[in-house]
Amino acid sequence: MENLKIIYEDNHIIVVEKKPNIPSQSDKTGDKDMLSIVKEYIKEKYNKPGNVYVGLVHRLDRPVGGIMIFAKTSKAAGRLSNQVREKVFKKKYLAVVDGKFEESEGILEDYLYKDERTNTSKVVSENKKNAKYAKLEYKVLKYNEAKNLTLLEINLYTGRHHQIRVQLANFNHSIFGDQKYGTRGRGKQIALWAYELTVEHPITKEIMTFECFPEPKGTWCILAK
Repeated sequence: MENLKIIYEDNHIIVVEKKPNIPSQSDKTGDKDMLSIVKEYIKEKYNKPGNVYVGLVHRLDRPVGGIMIFAKTSKAAGRLSNQVREKVFKKKYLAVVDGKFEESEGILEDYLYKDERTNTSKVVSENKKNAKYAKLEYKVLKYNEAKNLTLLEINLYTGRHHQIRVQLANFNHSIFGDQKYGTRGRGKQIALWAYELTVEHPITKEIMTFECFPEPKGTWCILAK
């Protein structure tokens, strides 16, 4: 079984770190995915016979690493899914992006259209059919003048397809290593990481915040103090 980093676990939920380039759930590639890895872990640890229930509550893009929560019961899955819909479920990201920002913080609001044929999204007019409203807040944490790269904290208000990647690229600050929307770091790992997750525990109702950070190497050296 793959080495799985457990951040938190109880009878109802399990919070783990997703390594970059692992799918959140099975896809056409047939590569091992996080949902299957978590199922295998629970089956092995608790000696569970037959099919193990694990509920997929949210996803991360395949190239993106960071924190994910899974439900261990159908009741927990339903309640966590409701939190996603009702915006109780909150995610924050770290991103290393191209260029220097004029403002230390700001909000991006756009309308995005997903092209199913190319599996990409783009910023469009709000009048375009099937366009969806997208909002994020960014805060500059550090600027590396030598490399002209900026470390951002991103608070995501809506969960649109490739949202952070598309909105930042449209803002002329594409994410380093983004193969689809980026201008720098071709062939490198995308520097986007889901580092913080806040949820209401589906049973106890306690507000819980979990954190998980990328190792400060490669592009992420900008994290080092």
